Amino acid sequence: MSSDEAFSRKLATAAAMLLFRSHRKPGVKGWELKQKLGKNYVKIIDALNSYLRRIGLEVKTVLEEGEDLDKARFYIVLSHQLTLSDLVAAGWSIDEVAALAIALSILASRGGKAPLRDVLEVLEAKLPRWKAETYIERAIRRGYLEKTEDDVLVMGWRTRVEVDQQELLKTVLELRLEEPAQGEEKERDQGEE
Repeated sequence: MSSDEAFSRKLATAAAMLLFRSHRKPGVKGWELKQKLGKNYVKIIDALNSYLRRIGLEVKTVLEEGEDLDKARFYIVLSHQLTLSDLVAAGWSIDEVAALAIALSILASRGGKAPLRDVLEVLEAKLPRWKAETYIERAIRRGYLEKTEDDVLVMGWRTRVEVDQQELLKTVLELRLEEPAQGEEKERDQGEE
């Protein structure tokens, strides 16, 4: 077998490992890739990434603090952000997307965790309690949130993989900054009448 054929075979193996779920959580640990593909597995993942980008996908590596690549988890994700219409087409309601964004922004602003009751309290300002609870439970089932035994919400594996947390916080802060300015315009308009 030529070196090109061997590399192609390793590329196919890497794609299969990343695309087909073999654990409770999707993705593959670096040590698993290293064991199956060899010590140069990062080069194979980089080559796979160049193929995947052509169809709008990419390999994302998620490192926990202080971890090296062998302990990191590798996932295949979309290389671009979904639009709201894409999310709705995928079965999400606008309220559900908003509830998840609110929950994640609360967690991000509090260092990655917050009591469930605090998140529900904020959501209940706009949604009935049963809807807020339903949306949180769905986010937990889908892996965006995790609930600890003491009813504290933390960011789930999908949030770490799919959500740009800095961009989410930036967007939320920009919205907050715009709200008072719009409110001041309304007060000014009412004062002129």
